[in-house]
Amino acid sequence: MVITITIRELLFPVSFLLLLPCEAVAATLGICYGRVANNLPPTLEVINILKTNGISNVRIFDPHPFTLQSFSGTGINLMTGVPNEALPSLASGTPASALQWLQTNIFAHIVPSQIRYIAVGNELSSPQAASVLSVSYPPSLGAFDPSLRAVLRPLLSFLHETKSPFMVNVYPYFSYTSSRSNQVTLDYALFRSNDMVQDGQLMYGNLFEASLDAVVHAMEKEGFAEVEVVVSETGWPKGGGEAASVENALAYNENVVRRVVGNVGTPRRPGVGIEVYLFDLFDENGKGGDECEKHFGIFGLDGVKAYDLRFNSEN
Repeated sequence: MVITITIRELLFPVSFLLLLPCEAVAATLGICYGRVANNLPPTLEVINILKTNGISNVRIFDPHPFTLQSFSGTGINLMTGVPNEALPSLASGTPASALQWLQTNIFAHIVPSQIRYIAVGNELSSPQAASVLSVSYPPSLGAFDPSLRAVLRPLLSFLHETKSPFMVNVYPYFSYTSSRSNQVTLDYALFRSNDMVQDGQLMYGNLFEASLDAVVHAMEKEGFAEVEVVVSETGWPKGGGEAASVENALAYNENVVRRVVGNVGTPRRPGVGIEVYLFDLFDENGKGGDECEKHFGIFGLDGVKAYDLRFNSEN
């Protein structure tokens, strides 16, 4: 219960400073700029890579002053994070102190109009990991973990009131590698399955759309059918694990891009544009966990694509 109250108190000042009024989510493609590495190119070179490839929406995970200053005036929109480690002190303070934190750590360093979202934490408050669902298959049975409802319902209410999106990290790769008895096939995870999965009147040919609609159904069950969904992270590793390869990474990300650019939507919300942030801009050699966590980079450190992914084509 303490988490519910403090997260809500923290979110409200962010809302009034940034998210009101908020435009409806449109089909937007962005990329995550993770920086858990010791060999990344300078930020100004990174900005040049982004501009050269027509990428105008970027998610950064920490509001590092120099990074924000470098992006200021470039025309590139940012989703920037309030780090998990900053949440306890912010939550225990007043709304005024939270606003001061935002001014000192974010808006003192970048033009406010370039901040598209402020993500409060990662896989803690919002954005959420897909594991917030206790049931995700079939999508129509999608439901939030009962143990998290006390936190998620106030969050969803807040998002509904401020017309802000629910952010979720979606990784079919990990669903595939962790599935038992081949419940999730590689073809289904990579958008190349010939077998459609029927769920009532809807048909699913890939796990990405099924995962999103499971979230949509879960929100509907809580009474928040109007809240939009933003995919704050999704991607496929090109090495370091089972089915992790350049070919599979291209196949997955290419299909995600095609759906975003084409305003495909999902079976539950057909034709409704989805905002998606691909993970990751570069490999991150400082990441912990499984080896594959280090190999999601779409670009090499020299700015050359690891595979021929186009960011603005339906083809």
